[in-house]
Amino acid sequence: MTQSTSSAGVPGTAPEAAPRTASWLPPAAAGVTVLLWASAFVSIRSAGAVYSPGALALGRLLAGTLVLGAVCAVRRVGLPPRAAWPGILVSGVLWFGGYMVVLNWAEREVDAGTAAMLVNIGPILIALLGAGLLGEKLPPRLLAGMAVSFAGAVAVGLSMSGEGHASVLGVLLCLLAAVAYAGGVVAQKPALAHAGALQVTSFGCLVGTVACLPFAGQLVHEASSAPVGATLNMVYLGIFPTALAFTTWAYALARTTAGRMGATTYAVPALVVLMSWLLLDEIPALLTLGGGALCLAGVAVSRSRPRSRAR
Repeated sequence: MTQSTSSAGVPGTAPEAAPRTASWLPPAAAGVTVLLWASAFVSIRSAGAVYSPGALALGRLLAGTLVLGAVCAVRRVGLPPRAAWPGILVSGVLWFGGYMVVLNWAEREVDAGTAAMLVNIGPILIALLGAGLLGEKLPPRLLAGMAVSFAGAVAVGLSMSGEGHASVLGVLLCLLAAVAYAGGVVAQKPALAHAGALQVTSFGCLVGTVACLPFAGQLVHEASSAPVGATLNMVYLGIFPTALAFTTWAYALARTTAGRMGATTYAVPALVVLMSWLLLDEIPALLTLGGGALCLAGVAVSRSRPRSRAR
């Protein structure tokens, strides 16, 4: 068996004609992804203060791979078809591996606001690469929504920067993270035409884990003296923002364009602001709130469809 054959229309199954009652599943899956990726910022603050960039990425990927492997074993999911492997390998190295290491490193060199602004170039790159490499269309509503959301991300970033620092190395690392993220998403899209979301995510996570194995020594050394809370946050990052969120992302990506999915992630800054307010008692400034509102408004515009004219 090379892929799941269930027709339940749930994440992990091979692409099939979805029943009418399941039309809400792709946007719901995208919502789960955005929510969990936003929650990751809170956990990264704890784990990233103890674990080095490479060790944190490897620990997160190991936890995610173990969970995904167990799910694949229970569901008897086999190897992906040969046609899916190029996309799985590229996305695994660029997104699961490279992006996580580079972003963890970048956030040590620049303040959170600067990182948020620069990394949010990623969705724009996804749309452009999707158009150039995958032949996806760039409808005016998508472009307008992304422009509004990016303006909101810049506003959030400026409000968070304060008296922070931004080294040249940090800026370059943020830009490299955005490129790795965009390249990984665009590479993953064709793979989803041949394999299910669970397969693409599980084996992509495994590839990323293998790519990060050079950091195994650091992980073992740092884990031996790390506080329990930091390690639990690293495990949380692996189980939920990685194993679950990347699977729901792949499920939704298989049913829409890369550009539209990339634009959806502009909701993350707004949710981070809200979570920081509720969980960390970090009262946002008016500029932060305004930027978050712009992010959400842009997402709504980018995912809307023009109304058909009545004849």
